[in-house]
Amino acid sequence: MWQMITETPREVARRFRLIGEDPLLLEAVEIAMRVAPTDVPVLILGENGTGKEIFAHILHQLSRRRDKPLLAINCGAIPEGTIDSELFGHEKGAFTSAYESRKGYFEVANGGSLFLDEIGEMPLGTQARLLRVLETGEFLRVGSSKIQKTDVRVIAATNRNLVQLIQQGKFREDLYYRLNTITLHIPPLRERGQDIERLFDFFAEEFARQYKVEPVELEPDAVRLLYEYPWPGNVRELRHLVERITVIEGGRRLSRAQLERHLPARETRLPMRYVPPSSATSSGIGAESSPGLYAQLANLEHRLIQLSEGMNMIQELLREIGARLMASEVPRLPAPASAPSDLNLENNEQRLIQEALQRAGGNRKLAARLLDISERTLYRKMERYGLRQTVRSS
Repeated sequence: MWQMITETPREVARRFRLIGEDPLLLEAVEIAMRVAPTDVPVLILGENGTGKEIFAHILHQLSRRRDKPLLAINCGAIPEGTIDSELFGHEKGAFTSAYESRKGYFEVANGGSLFLDEIGEMPLGTQARLLRVLETGEFLRVGSSKIQKTDVRVIAATNRNLVQLIQQGKFREDLYYRLNTITLHIPPLRERGQDIERLFDFFAEEFARQYKVEPVELEPDAVRLLYEYPWPGNVRELRHLVERITVIEGGRRLSRAQLERHLPARETRLPMRYVPPSSATSSGIGAESSPGLYAQLANLEHRLIQLSEGMNMIQELLREIGARLMASEVPRLPAPASAPSDLNLENNEQRLIQEALQRAGGNRKLAARLLDISERTLYRKMERYGLRQTVRSS
């Protein structure tokens, strides 16, 4: 029988220490809440440090299996020669060091959940065994011919492109489709907007209590640096950064230059996995990029996109308004008493967003269509200009 979940996605996120208000993050939480009461396998996709294991805990704790074990296994950390024994157990004498019989994780977690992290690193032979368990609930211990039964909910996660691994012959296609029934996409930190600042403040308060100092604060130019940095290590990297500056700076107010000193030198920064939207596959997994090229261009391109979005939106809206005026589709507005001399891009962008929202009667979806931008882009810009609470949701 399915468990009735009465909490909102925000409440569930807070309960599991997922700090943030980004729509993509909350959407992933909502999907996890809907899927949790079922036994269907779930595949969690996301970069390292985005919190994939937290979502495994959400799926387990909101299920009927919450009173049984949740075991987390990093498939990339177990040697290929022993992973079958770790997962499925072995009989005494099955191999040289098998001095006694041993249960595997599928037996220990019976009735509960098994979180298989880094599933893309699992050897092909083990993948075949895993597929059998998923399809029949049956497996064999290493060195045994006796069929064992298990009732385990499998949650898999990876930061790899499984479609590409299938093409390279490193991952079984049938296992991929068996795991891919439900997929959760965890957004990287650089795409979570103001969550970056929220997380910084949360960690600053947390470590200030732990080390008994005042919380670290940032000057406005240092806050801007938070948004400019690509965060290849995601939330984990941000947390370690805040802990480091809390210990070293001891509650000071940091400038941009001071914060920059605690970030990796630009020439030594780890490459950030960046997947261009045009290369995304139909399965929802983007093709992996050339790390050398995108490590150099990703941050620059991200900033240029943000700058160009506003200009493109203004140009498209002006073209549309001009065309309608020419066709007499809209009444001509009286000229203002004095023409504005403010050519600041942000001021004009805010004015155009307000005008579009007014024409759309507060409907974000319609306003985004008038501005020829995505609803998500409009949502982000509304937050930037403090317009979020002034209109009704779409």
